[in-house]
Amino acid sequence: MEGVELKRRISQFDWLHRWHTHPITAPSHNEADYVNRKSIHSINVQIVCDAAYIISNVEAKWSGSVHDSRIYRESNLSNRLQRGEFDGHLLGDRGYPYQPRLLTPYPDPEPGPQQNFHRAHCRTRAWVEMTIGLLKARFQCLRHLRVTPERACDIIVACVVLHNIATIRGEQHPALQIEDPDDDPIHLSAMQDGRAVRDTICHHHFSD
Repeated sequence: MEGVELKRRISQFDWLHRWHTHPITAPSHNEADYVNRKSIHSINVQIVCDAAYIISNVEAKWSGSVHDSRIYRESNLSNRLQRGEFDGHLLGDRGYPYQPRLLTPYPDPEPGPQQNFHRAHCRTRAWVEMTIGLLKARFQCLRHLRVTPERACDIIVACVVLHNIATIRGEQHPALQIEDPDDDPIHLSAMQDGRAVRDTICHHHFSD
């Protein structure tokens, strides 16, 4: 399943995140590729969501061992962002590169604007954690997909579409449990222009 765009624009700040639909049944082919860092067979899924818990983009095709950076780098979303097709910004965790349209947290924020930016960045992460929690609560099958990886990817995208419909219709939220963040401490080589954009936003909007 290729990346699926579910909304034609990015809001001023949307969240980019990778999550594991774990576990899946061990596939018969290339079984080791699906083992993630927690030694569980899984599918890696990249989503973009907003503060209303709407998922605007989903990339569901990667095995559990693939790193965040590769998923993002090879996604259609990344290419479109670099071509300047979106006006907004994405917020991502530390596993993603610095880019003009992708804002990640400061590794060691200094007192003042950087710490203010860092706190706001962390608070907004609740959007994506809540979104994933709602999605899994609505569709319990995502907690263990007993199908082939290819079929699992189709099911994930279908659940995302149905989740958006339910959210737009204002249907009652199911009871949910927020899972521990699966943050990735790896820092990638920074792009200087990405740092500059982050610094500009930090000082313009988060100064005391």
